[in-house]
Amino acid sequence: MMINKFLVGVVLAIAIGSPIAAFVGDKRVPQPTPFTEVRVPFLHGFFNTSESSASELASLERADAWLNSPPLTPAELRGKVVLVQFWTFTCINWLRTLPYVRAWADKYRDQGLVVIGVHTPEFSFEKNVDNIRRAVTNLQVGYPVAVDNERRIWRAFNNQHWPAYYFIDAQGRIRHRLWGEGSYEQSEMVIQELLAEAGAKNIEREPAMVEGRGIEAAADWRTLKSGENYVGYHLTEAFMSPGGVVRDRPNVYALPAQLSRNQWALSGDWTVKSEPALLNKPNGRIAYRFHGRDLHLVMGPAVPGSAVRFRVTIDGEPPGEAHGLDVDAQGNGTVTEQRLHQLIRQQKPIADRQFEIEFLDSGVEAFSFTFG
Repeated sequence: MMINKFLVGVVLAIAIGSPIAAFVGDKRVPQPTPFTEVRVPFLHGFFNTSESSASELASLERADAWLNSPPLTPAELRGKVVLVQFWTFTCINWLRTLPYVRAWADKYRDQGLVVIGVHTPEFSFEKNVDNIRRAVTNLQVGYPVAVDNERRIWRAFNNQHWPAYYFIDAQGRIRHRLWGEGSYEQSEMVIQELLAEAGAKNIEREPAMVEGRGIEAAADWRTLKSGENYVGYHLTEAFMSPGGVVRDRPNVYALPAQLSRNQWALSGDWTVKSEPALLNKPNGRIAYRFHGRDLHLVMGPAVPGSAVRFRVTIDGEPPGEAHGLDVDAQGNGTVTEQRLHQLIRQQKPIADRQFEIEFLDSGVEAFSFTFG
């Protein structure tokens, strides 16, 4: 889910010259009214190296498992308008789209819309179907979910990002594509137009009333100056502990005298792996200098079923009213499962702040930071 700086630059450059930069329509078929505004602040994912020869909807038959539904086939979906959304349960960008997709699935179900969430993992623990099932329950994902652990569906759609939407008409043709967050009213317009083409009657044209709360609340893009960063060595940036990263073996790290914005460091005995950093002994710390309303950390116990206590500070003090959903005002929390944790949600004014988390027990794995 890392920000691809080159890709973001390309998208922003296109957006300056075109009001529909993030939507890609099939020009061989009639199009709904062009959209007037598209915002795609963060795009992230993996570039595909080859095209798949399988048709997109047919690839659903290659899912590893289905949740909330028996397997759905192209034949069963014929005559339905289908919204396919690629997601993974630790992605903050996807989480902030969830209340909209959930609302569309409920609002238009009886008029012929089928929403399918294709869960394609980023981290290894996201391949565990029990973890996916728990996320589906906890996050109230009520529509069908296709588990795509081997990325067969991802490749068939030639997908590159989380989240990504594919709007498919009643004849099984992809009519529009959208990547990233935002453009919710325009997306709902596409759904309405495709339903109308399919013969649906009495379509409610007013957009669904949605208010994202908690972890699902929209980012404060105007003040956000920190982008996603990884803790594992494969994709991390701006790691500032003296001596740098020691790969795949235990090492005692220290914090530098100071950090600049978007720099981070470890303290204590850690093993930095490709995906996570694993804490080997109690009282290890992570420090991160950030600028944004929200700070999240994807983390979890290395041993399923165990618990790791932690304490958070911001500029050396307990967070108080700036605490996130997963900590109290004194900064105390406990990690019991592998997921995204909201640790800071502060009020304005937003400025550069130094976040630190100290783990009172060993055995935690930390994967990535995201902001909002």
